[in-house]
Amino acid sequence: MFTNVTTDADDVAEIAALSAVAESGGKAGVVIFTDSAFSVAVAKSDAMAEVIRQCAGCTLLSVEDTPLADTSNRMPQLTTSLLQRNQGQWTHSLGINDLYFDFIGPALTASGLPDEQLPRNLSAGDGSQSAYERIRADMFQSGTVPEPLNLHGWQLVDELNRAFAGAPPSGYSTPVHLVVPDNVAYDGGDRNLYDPDNQYREAYLAYWK
Repeated sequence: MFTNVTTDADDVAEIAALSAVAESGGKAGVVIFTDSAFSVAVAKSDAMAEVIRQCAGCTLLSVEDTPLADTSNRMPQLTTSLLQRNQGQWTHSLGINDLYFDFIGPALTASGLPDEQLPRNLSAGDGSQSAYERIRADMFQSGTVPEPLNLHGWQLVDELNRAFAGAPPSGYSTPVHLVVPDNVAYDGGDRNLYDPDNQYREAYLAYWK
C-alpha cells in the first residue's frame, strides 16, 4: 500500500470524548457504543474510554459492543435498558459511528424524561446526513466528527500522481473537525456534509501545474 487517505482515528476519538467532557463541565457519565467486528472501531472506543478515565470527575458507565449492521433492532431495547440501569448518571453517549444514533431517539422519547435529563450523543466518525439533521435540530445528537470525502478524493488523485512519478507520499492527514450546533451551517453543512471551505481544490490545481 502506498498510503492511507483518512483522518487519524485516535484524533477523531479524542475530540469526540473531549467534547463530552467539556459539555458536562468535567462530570460526564458516559456510555460508549462500539462494534468489535472492526479493529478501527475498537481502537476508537478504547481511545475514547481512556479520555473519559483520565477525567477525574467523569464516569465510564459501560462500553456496549453492539453490531453496526443490527442497530435498528438492538438500539431501542438497549437504550431502554441503559436508561433503567444508569438512572440519573447517563449524561453522554459516544459512538464510533453515527448509525447508533439513528435508532436511539424513539426510546429516549418514550422514557418520558425531560430533555435536560436525556443523554447527549456524540459520534467519533461518519458525518451522515441524518446526523447533520439531528445536530442542526439539536435533537438526539450534539456532535459528529465527519470525514471530508471530497477532500479525500482530491488527495487520492494527488497521491496517485506521486506514486506514478516515483515520489514519496505527501504524509498529509486531514485535521479532525467537530461538527456541533454552533458550526453545523459551515464547511458544507448546508449540504449535510463536511467539505472544508479552505480553497483546497484551487490549491491542488495550482500545485499540479
